Amino acid sequence: MIAVIDIGSNSVRLMLWADGKTILKRILTTRLGAGMKNRRLAKPSIERSAEAVSYLYSEAVRKGAEKVFAFATAAVRSAENQDEFLSLVKETSGLTVDVVSGETEARLAALGALGKRDGIVIDVGGASSEVISVQNGETQFAKSFPIGAVTLTERSLDQRESAELLVKENFSSLSCMSGKVHTVGGTATALACLVLGLKEYDAKRVHNCFISNRELNRLKDKLFSLSVEERKGLIGMEESRADVIACGTCIISKIAENLSADGIYVSDRDNLEGYLYARGIE
Repeated sequence: MIAVIDIGSNSVRLMLWADGKTILKRILTTRLGAGMKNRRLAKPSIERSAEAVSYLYSEAVRKGAEKVFAFATAAVRSAENQDEFLSLVKETSGLTVDVVSGETEARLAALGALGKRDGIVIDVGGASSEVISVQNGETQFAKSFPIGAVTLTERSLDQRESAELLVKENFSSLSCMSGKVHTVGGTATALACLVLGLKEYDAKRVHNCFISNRELNRLKDKLFSLSVEERKGLIGMEESRADVIACGTCIISKIAENLSADGIYVSDRDNLEGYLYARGIE
């Protein structure tokens, strides 16, 4: 059994993998990117995220993982004090964290969602968003944008007008692309849960759930009209994501619009699987 830990800007996630398939996925919301100022991670964010990594590492070992990989994305790679976090993780869990570039992050998302197929992948994280297009087995476009659900929420104060202005400014370079559009990440799977009305997460139902542009815009309208507490009461809403879900939806909606897509297909397979594929493990 192999384990992979994804240290994101919003959460720390664990995947257990054996016999060519995902056995388990676990998520802890830690908001590593929250409170980041002058490109420095906040100490409380560092401590709770390192603690989460240590906890998930211990769980993986208890469940029989013979090898544990860990990689980090936008919050860590953009932080001037990333060594402080990486050192604490090393001290508490013994793990050496692979800090991936924005382009690599996009590639991992595509590998997880597409495997060897062609298509377009959107990955909206906490502090960055990636878009990658694969055609005829070759990467035609791959870009990481330095804004995600958490950072947009912080910068816009969760206000629709400000959020839409910032999204327009950040994603204006995206234009129409051909191909089926897949989405990965917590915002995408949370939207699938809302559309399906899932009281408990069901990977089989979430995977390949189609959300039309019309439905995306309807959800965006509804989420921005509700307070965080009201959002928590929606069937299918993950409470820890209620404060950033509207801005995350705003990003996905705008990207889909710029790509001239009819809608999005949500993928439960993401950069966790992609990381193993990139290392030649299938």
